[in-house]
Amino acid sequence: MSQVILQQAFIMLILILVGAGCFRFGLLSKETVSEISRLVLTVVNPIVILLAYQRELRAELAVNLGWTFLLSILSYAIAMLISYLAIRSKEGRETAIERFSCIYSNCGFMGIPLVQAMFGLEGVFYLTAFVTIFNLLAWTHGVMQISGQHSMKSILKVLRSPAIIAIAAGMVLFFAQITIPSLLAETLGMIGELNTPLAMFVAGATIAQTNLPAIFRKPRVFYICTLKLLIIPFAVILLFLCPPFDSMMEMTVLAATAAPSAAMCTMQCLNFKKNAAYASELFGMSTLLSILTMPLVMMLYEKIGA
Repeated sequence: MSQVILQQAFIMLILILVGAGCFRFGLLSKETVSEISRLVLTVVNPIVILLAYQRELRAELAVNLGWTFLLSILSYAIAMLISYLAIRSKEGRETAIERFSCIYSNCGFMGIPLVQAMFGLEGVFYLTAFVTIFNLLAWTHGVMQISGQHSMKSILKVLRSPAIIAIAAGMVLFFAQITIPSLLAETLGMIGELNTPLAMFVAGATIAQTNLPAIFRKPRVFYICTLKLLIIPFAVILLFLCPPFDSMMEMTVLAATAAPSAAMCTMQCLNFKKNAAYASELFGMSTLLSILTMPLVMMLYEKIGA
């Protein structure tokens, strides 16, 4: 499994570099990157999720999916606890942005490609539990944290999220054992195969838009990235030690937890006129570092958690 993880990390790095190069040479504009990002989130990711539910109904799968929901909730509880303890409110500090960046990961963009490489669509099937909890929390607790407001609109947006719609539709098909016609399934599969390259192109182009030399001179950015990419995932590994669950479930939740900071933080900062530049710096640096830390975390799990 370590070899698969390293190989996938190397592939993701190459795709990120290609995306960054395309942006630097003018082949991708900011508007195009934004449109591709929207395409991945609203079309490609949901299709991958929907196809993950196209499998035989077995009691083991249904039970494991339920356990994965529990593990995902516990993972977020750990992330919130560490974030609130390690990132204290202080005048002049972007506490809300830092906490959001630590708690919420890019589980769709970075998690799905890695999990799919490790376990195929069965891994993505379990990952939908984490994605569901992400959407429920990020659009409620996360948005309230950034905006400082408590609004029912955020809760209603959860139900309209393409990922949540795909999960709901997938579950109906799964439990009713309705199979998508082969011609349509093959077409959707071709679209789903765009997920990894498009997601990595967006990540690379986003990194290319940040001033990396300036970010490297900001120790606070590395502190937040260390919390997000190493400390929180390590705490989740310790959680898995007692009691042990199925390794595929654990590694799926761990991969999603260890993914870099969510791009949603930057989007919400733009929406609520907060410090979007700082959110983008945290996203860019955590994405760059995650190419090294995600394989490291997964291999650490294999050493002490499996």
